[in-house]
Amino acid sequence: MKKLTYTAFVAFWASIATLLSTNQLVSASHDEAQALPAVTLAQVAEHATEQDCWMAIEGKVYDLTDYLPYHPTPAAVILPWCGTEATKGMRTKGYGRDHSPAAWAELEEYVIGALAEE
Repeated sequence: MKKLTYTAFVAFWASIATLLSTNQLVSASHDEAQALPAVTLAQVAEHATEQDCWMAIEGKVYDLTDYLPYHPTPAAVILPWCGTEATKGMRTKGYGRDHSPAAWAELEEYVIGALAEE
């Protein structure tokens, strides 16, 4: 009986710890999204050159100016997306294949804002 009581006790507190941890993670990601400054699509459009390239992708705005020289394709492939809502470009690469999880993770290094609803 002691083993059963002990097991139930440990399981209960492990469940509580898991719930609290999950709540903290959700709150932290929510706070991070709220902390990003709002950027309109009109503002993104003002940054449409190789020397100043912003893109809106899935609700966030990225300054990819410093990344352009490192993109694996020629600049001509990515430049038309500068200053635009470029989710389609990220999701299709122009021919139907999504970018890799590594590319999506690397993208987060360049986030500068959240796309504002207009």
